[in-house]
Amino acid sequence: MTEILKEMESNNSAMMSETTKLTSCQKRPFSEDDDSFPDITSDPDSEEEWVPKTKAAKKSKRLIAEKPMTIKKNIKPKLEGTSTKKATVKKSPGKTAIKRTRKKLTEKPSTDQAVMKKLPDVNSDEEKLPSQSDPDVGNMKHQIPMEIKVEQPSTSGQMNERKIKDEDISFTWEEPALKKQKIEKDCDGKPVKLQRGNVEIGEMQMNWNIIQVLSEQTNSEAWACANLIQLFKEENTIPFIARYRKELTNNMDADTLREVQQTYEELMAVIKKAHTALQKIAKQNKLTSCIKTTLLNCRTVEEIEHVFAPFKSGSTKTKAQKARQLGLEPAVNLLIDCPGELNLNYYIKSNVKGLSNVTEVTTGMQHILADMMSKDRDTLDHIRRLCEPNIVFIQSTLTKVTAKNKEESKKDTDKFRLYQNFSSSIANIHHHQILAINRGEKLKILTVKVNIPDRVKNMFCGWCVNERWRPRGFARPELMKLLMNSAEDSYKRLIYPLLCREFRSLLTSNAEKESIAMFGRNLRQLLLINPVRGRVLMGIDPGFRHGCKLAIISATSQILYTDVLFLFSQGVPNAAEVLRNLLYKYSCSAIVIGNGTGCRETESFLADLINRKYFAPLDVVYCITNEAGASIYSVSPEAAKEMPTLDPNIRSAVSIARRVQDPLAELVKIEPKHIGVGMYQHDVSQTLLKATLDSVVEECVSFVGVDINIISETLMRHVAGLNASKAKSIIEWREKNGPFINREQLKDVKGLGPKTFQQCAGFIRINPENIKNFTNKQQQFDGTTGCQGITGDRSLKTSEGGGTVGKSRKKKGKTECISAQPNPLDQTCIHPESYNTAMRFLSFIGGKLCDIGIPAIQNSINTAWKNNSMDTLAQKLDTTAPTLQMIIDGLKQPRDYDIRAGFEQHDFKRNIVSLNDLERGTVLTGRVENATLFGVFVDIGVGRSGLIPIRYITAAKLPVSKKRRSLGLGPGERVEVKVMEVDRERNRISLDLIRVL
Repeated sequence: MTEILKEMESNNSAMMSETTKLTSCQKRPFSEDDDSFPDITSDPDSEEEWVPKTKAAKKSKRLIAEKPMTIKKNIKPKLEGTSTKKATVKKSPGKTAIKRTRKKLTEKPSTDQAVMKKLPDVNSDEEKLPSQSDPDVGNMKHQIPMEIKVEQPSTSGQMNERKIKDEDISFTWEEPALKKQKIEKDCDGKPVKLQRGNVEIGEMQMNWNIIQVLSEQTNSEAWACANLIQLFKEENTIPFIARYRKELTNNMDADTLREVQQTYEELMAVIKKAHTALQKIAKQNKLTSCIKTTLLNCRTVEEIEHVFAPFKSGSTKTKAQKARQLGLEPAVNLLIDCPGELNLNYYIKSNVKGLSNVTEVTTGMQHILADMMSKDRDTLDHIRRLCEPNIVFIQSTLTKVTAKNKEESKKDTDKFRLYQNFSSSIANIHHHQILAINRGEKLKILTVKVNIPDRVKNMFCGWCVNERWRPRGFARPELMKLLMNSAEDSYKRLIYPLLCREFRSLLTSNAEKESIAMFGRNLRQLLLINPVRGRVLMGIDPGFRHGCKLAIISATSQILYTDVLFLFSQGVPNAAEVLRNLLYKYSCSAIVIGNGTGCRETESFLADLINRKYFAPLDVVYCITNEAGASIYSVSPEAAKEMPTLDPNIRSAVSIARRVQDPLAELVKIEPKHIGVGMYQHDVSQTLLKATLDSVVEECVSFVGVDINIISETLMRHVAGLNASKAKSIIEWREKNGPFINREQLKDVKGLGPKTFQQCAGFIRINPENIKNFTNKQQQFDGTTGCQGITGDRSLKTSEGGGTVGKSRKKKGKTECISAQPNPLDQTCIHPESYNTAMRFLSFIGGKLCDIGIPAIQNSINTAWKNNSMDTLAQKLDTTAPTLQMIIDGLKQPRDYDIRAGFEQHDFKRNIVSLNDLERGTVLTGRVENATLFGVFVDIGVGRSGLIPIRYITAAKLPVSKKRRSLGLGPGERVEVKVMEVDRERNRISLDLIRVL
């Protein structure tokens, strides 16, 4: 023990003169022991501890000290799960490998625990640490103080040289070294495993609560956010949560759920990035508790990048790192803690670059102080608070190269003429302006700058010198000047660029989110347009050179006829006669025109014929629909599989007609971003855009509901919980075994597990008419009922009253027939998990399954409401109020109920209005074509859409149902507008919104 103490004194004597000065000083504001940096090293709830795969060899005992250390009696540094430390010899074929390990002394960590460092070995691998029962030690106990405190300046260079070795290291001769795993302790003294590699998200901890942050950023209740996080972890879909888990989310709609999900994923990305940065820094042996705490405090990716930048591979050393390597950090610490004791001449070394004179020493100290300020959480929070009441501007101008060659690049610069000398405060700038500026900057046409007022800098520097970084004692004028220069340098060189990046990133992120949300709202409105059922339609894809492609489809979307007509050539009378004969032959009185090239001319041609009553006695009408994406779909593999014998040009005409007949079934075949809703789709995150649009399609398909016995494979892919492979399995099962009789039979499909069934079952309908038609066909073919009359392994027996669901079993050598009975609840939106509750409710009100969807059930429900409230009745039925409301809605809705019935249909017309007919003040009705961040485009039937600027769309002009953000004006909405301005030279029409029809 005496030898150990001598070694400690010899190794630390060189630094004692400076460190004794620090002993009496208070903590620095940026100290690792500062309470402003909570020491959260890992998950405090984790009970997992690393256990070596092989027996650990006996380790040599080393006393480690850098800051105050306590040597206690009867120390037993043995971790849980480890075996007794003995020297072991590992034998391998032909070689003998000796494994040596080191053993460390552990103490319960505290907030003021010092960083421990090792001293040279004094014990062999065979020796034991002297215990208090040893006579020699007993004689020493009155001579050796049990508390030994050693303090020294904490410079990065010294820290790297004497970095603590917390890990157990196993060395094997001529064998690859084992990977190192660190065992640390949390605040409660529990041993926890340091996360490495792929780790479960729940085990990654930050110095902030993800539930609280998620609640603040989404303006949602914390308990709802906690429930949502759990639901997302369990892989529940947005439609399922929105419809069947309302009680857990406080009745959030699909848009709000999607926003919470996106924010949660962003926070998880920040957590992953922070822990990845920690692991990379630890691998470089440069991780300190201060850096770790700073990273764990970060809430954005930009903050993590700012802290991690000096540690990136290939990056040059920062000025602060170079100054620390010169040993100037003790001088900085002394400046803050005990400025009266600081002597700058002490650090001058004439033969060392950077320390040759006082100026170089002060410059190095300034770089270290500036770096500390730029990474201090309180300092960054204060500068952000200073920016809030002050007006921060974002400015854009033409680049120097573009300004010189303005005539050559006139075509490109004209697109950004509004932003060539643009300036706006970040609080008032619109989202579409941010996206436009970003596009101009990406094309190297614009230069963008963030301008923060100078008074922010002055207030910040004064606050740093007088409050946060004020020396704890009298400081000479030259030292105060050094501190002021450090604050100015930190702001100009480090903090100001960080703030600019944060402002730009926040503005861009918000603009992208709003633009993508607008895409989603427009797409939802487009998909939920009320279908035109029961009518034969003619679709026309206009064209000049290659003619107009037309296709006639039946009321069930079957292709009846296709052709190409040249309406604008010399054979116009002949084309009109052919068109009339086709309309007569197929009893078609509705024509759908695509809005592509030649649309205006085709519309004029048809309007003229209709006005002359050329098609009498047929009352022919027409409408114009958006054909965006039709040409892309016509050459896709899906179209080739569906219409293999048709030319791609003809396929587009079929798609145009089907878009009016059933918009949802047709538009899901096209990639959402090609449908043509929204703007700036190429300036936003493509990953986020695709995820949002796919989620909206899934939401619409699921909420409308699908009949599983007639649905196409393409549409089935978008049902919640299903994908391409599962949809294919369902189609194969249906082709092999016949139609589905009830929802329970979905469990028989290969690849559909309990989770998939839970997610999709409530959105699948089973129409008994399809089952009846199938059964009748089989009876006509076979003349019997039972097993021999049905394709497959089981009998399909229908029942009016529902009842238990039968299953089919296939035994070895024979087939056992079990009747499968349809359940009337399978025609409703009620989830199978609530069937028992629905049956109890029907029993309570005296209803029957056969009453579903008829007025009798409504009368029974009204009678039940007279004596019971919703909450009381839900409590009696042992369920929740939202679930009971969903059951009541499912029982009351007609069996052919379609949520799209409340949305608008396409407008059919007989005449055309010219742009010349418009005057200022004219009141018209039209239909919204597209909604953007700066206004809404409305088709008023003149061949050119008019724009309603966003300033004219006020809450007072919207109905109550449309005031919500998710239900704002979107494609398909019928509106009444007033013409404000007509620019016939540029074909521009400015409109004012009067009301929504």
